[in-house]
Amino acid sequence: MALRPLHDRVIVKRLDNERTTASGIVIPDSAAEKPDQGEVLAVGPGKKTDDGKVIPVDLKVGDKVLFGKYAGQSVKVDGEEVLVIREEEVLAVIL
Repeated sequence: MALRPLHDRVIVKRLDNERTTASGIVIPDSAAEKPDQGEVLAVGPGKKTDDGKVIPVDLKVGDKVLFGKYAGQSVKVDGEEVLVIREEEVLAVIL
């Protein structure tokens, strides 16, 4: 995938949620919620301030992150669905 996000945006691929409950019930795709975790695929250079300085993004490629259910913009690239999210929409990095 050849994408380079601009400013403080990051490209995130959603991680699949468990499709089975603890009791063994299989959840169909139509009833499953969208995952709120993902892996960072690409990171922009950072946000520019009014005086032209660039504030670098704290995330790096490969980070596993937590984001809001309705965060970002979903796009398809090379047949794969990814999210373009601003750094401020990322809630946490999963360690």
